[in-house]
This record gives sequence, structure tokens and C-alpha cells, in this order.
Amino acid sequence: MTRSNIYMDFNATTPISPMVQERLAGWSEQWGNPSSIHQHGRGPKKLMRESRRSLAQALNCHPLELIFTAGGSEANNLALQGCLQELENRDIKKSKVLIGSIEHPSVLKQKDVLEKKGYQVELIPVNRQGVYDLEAYQKSLDENTAIVAVMLANNELGVIAPIKQMVERAHEKGAYFHTDGVQALGKMSFDLKDLNVDLASFSSHKVYALKGSGILYSKKGTPMTPMIVGGDQERTRRAGTENVLSIASLAFMVDQLDAESFKQKIEPLRDQMEKKLSEKISGFEVLCSGVERLPNTATFKIEGVGAESMLMNLDIRGFSVGTGAACSSGNPEPSPVLLAIGLEREEAQSSLRVSLGSVTTAEQVNSFVENLCEVVEHLRHLSENSGEVQNGI
Repeated sequence: MTRSNIYMDFNATTPISPMVQERLAGWSEQWGNPSSIHQHGRGPKKLMRESRRSLAQALNCHPLELIFTAGGSEANNLALQGCLQELENRDIKKSKVLIGSIEHPSVLKQKDVLEKKGYQVELIPVNRQGVYDLEAYQKSLDENTAIVAVMLANNELGVIAPIKQMVERAHEKGAYFHTDGVQALGKMSFDLKDLNVDLASFSSHKVYALKGSGILYSKKGTPMTPMIVGGDQERTRRAGTENVLSIASLAFMVDQLDAESFKQKIEPLRDQMEKKLSEKISGFEVLCSGVERLPNTATFKIEGVGAESMLMNLDIRGFSVGTGAACSSGNPEPSPVLLAIGLEREEAQSSLRVSLGSVTTAEQVNSFVENLCEVVEHLRHLSENSGEVQNGI
């Protein structure tokens, strides 16, 4: 067995683009504090201003509607809690919050936080294909709904939500709408004006830029109270010295993104991979294959084989993939997303996520297919001999 070095977990994070690496030295010369008014602060401030302007143009919004954060998770927290706190400050008494049942943990785990503050939080259900039940959504919406949070494209399944339709219904009831666009950026075409959302989150390290920065789009007029206080950065909406280097890399990479070209290159590789695996492995099922998905994302379950076992065996062979279970030593917990679409625990614990990137090649995909088939055969052989599904190597 020849060890490979093939990364297929681009939805978790992306490598830094060589184009970014080439420019780091130049950007790092602007090391001053952008809040300083002397000469060492003017260069970083100009770089940030140019980055904000470039990002606003790419996303189709006003530059001042963008708030720089430390990443997507902070942006998601600021979106919900910042908006709700400001509504409270204005004595606007709306106590219901609707959250998609397949959201990223940085949104989903706010349910407990908000309920402790007295909010009624309801999860919007999806079917087995990850498609939202719009009838149930419509019934949950009422004049007491303060905000709705539904991600544009799911990080585990790749399913794309009907955001424009959901936004329209929310606005009819006077509710604000937030979408987590972290996975969508660079992988599908959209613009913020067209979506008509009030709040949207994005992250640098999902688009081949440096880690450590994110964006919260907050449409003009949307209520917003800062969650981090102390300085007047970001027009007092988010205190803290900005990560200029990461922000510059994010703006640069967003300017390079071409979602349509990405789809044309990567979707056929994804489809080819799914087709070959379904032909070669019995008990193989691609999740949510019947609906519109991100072109790079494939999550599948393989009957009778543990995800943790597959992941570790693939890792030994040099393949980095994701799993539908947050594996901890000897205690893999199923992904809430997979449970939300109706999978049983055992099915969720037999699921892998493969997410391709702009540098993925057909040769890498073919090698992965070959190796996964060998891993599954090996694990099933062990299972037959031991009489149980293996959860080790």
C-alpha cells in the first residue's frame, strides 16, 4: 500500500492559496494599528478600507454594511444575539426565534442560550433530503417572530435552502432573517441584494485565505448591539483591533472566486465519485442526492461499516475526509444534522463526508474510490470474522 497525501475535507477548512502566500510579505508591511491616526496606522487603515470596498462589491452591498469579525462562528453569534439584544433595548417585545434544524453548531447551540434568556426557540424541520418543510415554517411564523436563521448551504450535506422564498415569508410577518453563507461563498452564485436577507455570515478560511477573520453583513437599518465592547472599531459594532492580514487575504480571494467555473470543474468529479462508489460498494447511499447541492459536497452512508473506522483507515492511507459523527475516543456521537434528516444513530455513525476543492483532480478522486472500496472490504471482512461491526482499525 502506497501512502497518499490527498485532502478531501475542504468544507472543514481550505489550504492557503499560493496567490495569498505570494502577497503576505507585502501585506505584513502594514503592521500598524488601523485605529491609530499617525503614519503607521494609515497604511493598515487604507488596506482595510480597500478590502471592505472589494468585499462589498463582490457581495453586492454597501461597504459600511460589513462588520469584520474573528470568523464565521462569531458572526453567527453576533447576528442572532446582537439583533435580539437591540430589539430588547428598543423595547420591541418579540419572543420567538426560528432556527433551521440542520444549522452549523454556532447557530444551533444558541438555542439553549436564547431559551435561558426567555425566548421561545423553534427548529424548522427538514425531510430526509434535507429540504425544509415550508408549510411547517409558515405555521411557525407569526407576528411574535423576531428573527429567523437558516443557512444558505449546509456544511455537511451541501443542500441549498430556498432562502429568497423563506426571507419573503419572514418579512411578511415583520421578522428579520439571518443566513449563514460560510459554505456558499465561492461555491455557488448569489448576491445579498437578491437574497434580501438582513444578516449574513462568511469566513476567511473556507475560501483559501488566512484563518482568523470573518464578516457579518448587517443590512442598513437592521438592529445590532455589539457583543464585544471596548473600542470603537467597526463603527462601534465590534470592538477589537482588526486582523488586517487575514482581512486582506479574504478580500483578495473573494475577488478571485468564480462559482460557475468551480461548479463546472468540480461537480462532474463529485458525480463520478458517487457513481463509481455506488456501483462498487453494496449498501452504499448518497444522502440528499435528489436535491440541489453544493457541487463539491458528498455525504454518504455505507451499511454495516463504522464511520470512525473508515476515517482512521483512510487517514492511514493518506486521505483526509470528514465524518458525520463527532468522534471522540471510543464514543462517537452522531451528527445532529444527520439525525435531523431522519437517520437512525447507526446510520449516522456509518456516514462520511467528502468535500472537494478547487485543486482536487480526477486522479485523486479515482484513487480515493479505489482505497475506500478496499477499506470497506477490509472492515466488512473483520466484521464477518468477529460477528460485529468494527469500530477500530
